[in-house]
Amino acid sequence: MKLLTAFILSATFCSNLFAQDYSKRLKGIDKELNALLELCDAAGFAVAVVDQNEIVYAKGFGYRDYENKIPVDEHTMFAIGSCTKAFTAGLLGQLREEDKLSFNDKPSDHIQGFKFYNDEMNQYVNIKDMMCHRTGLPRHDWSWYFFPSNSRDSLIKRIEFHEPFTGVRKRWYYNNFMYLAQGVIAENITGKSWETNIEDRFFKPLGMTNSSTTLQGLENSENASLGYSVDSEGKIRNEPYYRIAAMAPAGSINSSVSDMAKWLAMWINGGKHNEQVILPMFYVNEATAPQMIMSPTGPSADQPSVHFDAYGYGWMMSSYKGHYQVEHGGNIDGFSASTAYYPTDSVGIIVLTNQSGSSVTRLARNILSDRLLELEQTDWTGQYAEQKQKVSEALSAKEESSGNKKSVPSAHDYADFTGDYHHDGYGTFSIELRNDSLFAILPNKTMWLRHDTYDIFEPFMIHPWGIDTTEADAFRMNFSTNNAGDISAVKMLMEEVLEPMEFKHLRSTIDLNENDLQKYIGTYELMGTEVKVYNKKGVLYVLVPGQPEYELQASEPNIFLIKVAEGFSLQFNEENDKVTEVLFIQPNGTFKATKKE
Repeated sequence: MKLLTAFILSATFCSNLFAQDYSKRLKGIDKELNALLELCDAAGFAVAVVDQNEIVYAKGFGYRDYENKIPVDEHTMFAIGSCTKAFTAGLLGQLREEDKLSFNDKPSDHIQGFKFYNDEMNQYVNIKDMMCHRTGLPRHDWSWYFFPSNSRDSLIKRIEFHEPFTGVRKRWYYNNFMYLAQGVIAENITGKSWETNIEDRFFKPLGMTNSSTTLQGLENSENASLGYSVDSEGKIRNEPYYRIAAMAPAGSINSSVSDMAKWLAMWINGGKHNEQVILPMFYVNEATAPQMIMSPTGPSADQPSVHFDAYGYGWMMSSYKGHYQVEHGGNIDGFSASTAYYPTDSVGIIVLTNQSGSSVTRLARNILSDRLLELEQTDWTGQYAEQKQKVSEALSAKEESSGNKKSVPSAHDYADFTGDYHHDGYGTFSIELRNDSLFAILPNKTMWLRHDTYDIFEPFMIHPWGIDTTEADAFRMNFSTNNAGDISAVKMLMEEVLEPMEFKHLRSTIDLNENDLQKYIGTYELMGTEVKVYNKKGVLYVLVPGQPEYELQASEPNIFLIKVAEGFSLQFNEENDKVTEVLFIQPNGTFKATKKE
């Protein structure tokens, strides 16, 4: 007991000592942080520093509304993206403490009908595997990002069609769907929505009154930041809010650095807030301990102080110049975030910025860490400026070399590529021909398709300010044909660790009533054989002797597709408004059958 008391007194003394001299450690920090705005072409950001229970530094830089020059302050609300994950995992930590689940449970124990891609995953993946990203699944992020849904059940059902790249617990790989599933597990156990659980179990007891779980909360805030990105010319552009919808448990929380400081202080203090236990200490220790190695490599030339790289439950662990660092980043359209703390130093740092994929969070965190931990100060801004220049030169060289590439025209008219394309694990998108260009129309995005060579196209996102052809998306669209020469699918390399994913070209159909079908009904003579076309309950069928009956689907007036045979169709020809013949169009040729009176 004396030893424990001595430890507590020592910790309190260190905290008070730090509180007295933090201003000395952070002397001149405003100027150093403010320089990041110009260096990173950022609109604005905010930072907060926590020592034990106390916010010892909190400040905003730049603008939350860049166009109208409205400044950021420590209460400005930003989207925190995947920093949400520690909240979602924390729900399960509480529920385990309440004996309502075990981390060894399978997801199907709590989500009816839940299925993975194969039997191995269904048999062995448990909740803990989902929490520390070791299920064997890659990200499959385009499934929710390009094909959002307001139905969590709908998104959960897609997981069955998400292919793994390795076995269970063999490798770490980040996956947002596994945090969606955790949120649904909490919903099913508590009978309350994920949003209500987060608000009741974390926001209210911690006094996080300037935080929300929905985009509406951000939109309705009087001190909300707009989102921004930087175009290829370095211009700051407004980025519309991304509506994450049902994927919320993986990254929909919006908050301020002053509120997130309360969240971080609770972790620093072993799960307690004002002596109230918010998270069990055992869970806090487990969540911030290495549960899965992220990268098996050791220190590198650009990161000599990183001696390990691991994941817990919604937190990443690594070493920072000899100090144990617990951190998680967040990114969503227009925003980036970093929440970090050093458990053995009782110091935490929050950086929130209104810039997509921003380096501000890392730079500000490292600059502050060097000061707060009294370490040798690395020239982080100088290193970044040098890296930025090298990247710019590399992109220029790549652009010059790409101009020498010869393109081979497609053998198809652009109209042949139009229509709907579908993948069960993702969704459906359409390709439209507008004037002389093809466009991919996704549920929440539109892309211009620039022809590359043969039947390969490069997609470029259409932003509110236009199309930036220097930022081609990672995947190209490679169209394939069936035996009849028709466009049958498009393949896209959407996961680097998997083969390109195939979206099937859905054959378009039109609805015809029974009166419309009447003129096609009859007997046709095909090379001495009688072929019958008949109507059955409003559906047209064709019967060739010796073969099963084939259901027909109208794709346009007088043209019908054979439902189960890709590349096979029937074209009915008329004279004086009467059908006189039908052409059987198939990969090995076209065959004419004359209608008998």
